Amino acid sequence: MAQSSAARSRTIEEASPYEDQVVKIYRCSTVVKGGRRFSFAALVAVGNRSGQVGIGYGKANEVPPSVEKAIKDARKNIISVNLLGTSIPHQVEGSYGATKVLLVPASEGTGVIAGSAARAVLELAGVHNVLTKVYGSSSAKNVVKATINALQKLYNQKQIESLRGVSIQKA
Repeated sequence: MAQSSAARSRTIEEASPYEDQVVKIYRCSTVVKGGRRFSFAALVAVGNRSGQVGIGYGKANEVPPSVEKAIKDARKNIISVNLLGTSIPHQVEGSYGATKVLLVPASEGTGVIAGSAARAVLELAGVHNVLTKVYGSSSAKNVVKATINALQKLYNQKQIESLRGVSIQKA
């Protein structure tokens, strides 16, 4: 028996190493002659919990198709994150629009101290110990994008040594 294309794509997605998490569902309505017409948008984060994370946004007339579109979009936008064990290598600030997100490395056992939007991105990136603070707008879209911006700014010791042309030793 031939397998339908929808069933085939589901098995391909199930084999993917990435986990997904819905950050927020947005409901939009427009007034038409017969009443209200609703549409939905989904903000989703995907990651493999070991240094790869992406975010996506999808819109549709129902929730499940919007989530599927967002997951597909997130898999296109995956970035690599430099981690130091279970935390981040150094303090970093990311911004997007009117939002600033401060990420501070934390000692083992601290956990992810963050709001829901930043927590989803950080956990799927593989960060287990970090402190965060959001300044400005706390909109989920902006916080997620600012967190991604901060994670892109992380450097490990080898990258800094090659950029500066010096070797760094801990005192």
